[in-house]
Amino acid sequence: MTPDVVFYVAAGAAAGGLINGLAGFGTALFALGFFLTVMPPVQAVAVVVMTSVITGLQGLWVVRHAIGQNPRRLARFTVPSLVGIPLGVLVLSVLDAGTLKLVIAAFLLLYGGYFSLRSVLPRFERPTPYLDMVVGFLGGILGGAASLSGALPMMWCALRPWPKAETRAVLQPFNFVVLSLTAMLLALRGAYSTETLAYLAVAAPVAIVAAQIGIAIFRRLPDAVFRRLLIVMTFVSGAVLLLREML
Repeated sequence: MTPDVVFYVAAGAAAGGLINGLAGFGTALFALGFFLTVMPPVQAVAVVVMTSVITGLQGLWVVRHAIGQNPRRLARFTVPSLVGIPLGVLVLSVLDAGTLKLVIAAFLLLYGGYFSLRSVLPRFERPTPYLDMVVGFLGGILGGAASLSGALPMMWCALRPWPKAETRAVLQPFNFVVLSLTAMLLALRGAYSTETLAYLAVAAPVAIVAAQIGIAIFRRLPDAVFRRLLIVMTFVSGAVLLLREML
């Protein structure tokens, strides 16, 4: 492994780990660009998924009390996503993944741009259990079809007036469950070769440290600022996704 390769792997792990620690999602969007420079796609995805799971464990610990306070809310998102993932894989056999990602990128940009310009964010105060289940189900489909499971839950949760710990208590476990399942499927397909594990040995420690920095920032953010962060992240995620698919 040359110094250049180590640099790209470490840089991707640092970017992905920091954003995961800060927001509870987004590792793939910020790390894959670095990883794909030095790895083939399947290997890059295998490393970024496992890195996401490892850093996600730290985030779960941070919001463990919030998760325990409202497990039904989390289940409304997570259980339907497990049904949606295999359906997303079937959708992928019919639709082109690149086209689907471009559509989602455009949607993220429009959504993030619109709400970023608003001085006051809308507040959906009342419980919406059925809408939560639909968002989780569609998130699972997007996860299976285009590895974008967190896009819709991120947008939906950003509009709820929940404290930041409660918001993260949905997003972090949701992504952790989906990515853990993805990692198991990749392992069954033999994606974790000796070379892939070597890349992971470089990426994991860097991602863990970067995630701790992100978590430290998260703990200092007011609830309103965290909601704004999610909106900005939506826009940035759309921009990164669009650029990656067009280049």
